[in-house]
Amino acid sequence: MGLKKLIQKCSENDTKAQGELYHLYSRVLFSVSLKYSRNYAEAEDNLQDAFVTIFKKIAQYQAKGSFEGWLKRIVINTALQRYRKQDVFEIIDEEKIKNPSVEVQGDEDIPLDYLLSCIQKLPDRYRLVFNLYVMDGYSHKDIAEMLTISTGTSKSNLARARLILKENIEQYLTQLNSQSL
Repeated sequence: MGLKKLIQKCSENDTKAQGELYHLYSRVLFSVSLKYSRNYAEAEDNLQDAFVTIFKKIAQYQAKGSFEGWLKRIVINTALQRYRKQDVFEIIDEEKIKNPSVEVQGDEDIPLDYLLSCIQKLPDRYRLVFNLYVMDGYSHKDIAEMLTISTGTSKSNLARARLILKENIEQYLTQLNSQSL
């Protein structure tokens, strides 16, 4: 079945078509959900909630831009909604922002699982801004609008996320080097 037909059938609440859509996109959307979640179980919950929204709003998709991009946006917004309700952001005065330089020295490869784990362990406000800015390419202005925070808060949270990740990576590299001695 073609994508257009699949979308049409899903908008008609055809459960077979919905199952097919889920099968086609669940893996890629789960990886998006995992980036914005604290852990695997929360990512599963966010994905489930996102698919409920997708099936409710699929008739609103107007074939402008990629369908996968539209789906990813719903997954991201679903995760962000959870955190907006929890008031995880602290308001920062833009003049107090320091933008630390974050460079990690070393030639060692850092396992992707370890990096993902470090990102997931970031406090919510830092993880969300980090993923939106670094992983998905949103501007601070866009992030501020999405999360209802100031651009200064977005910049500050990104700087703090980078600093925490730098410390974790440096600690990992130090442990790796001490084990190889």
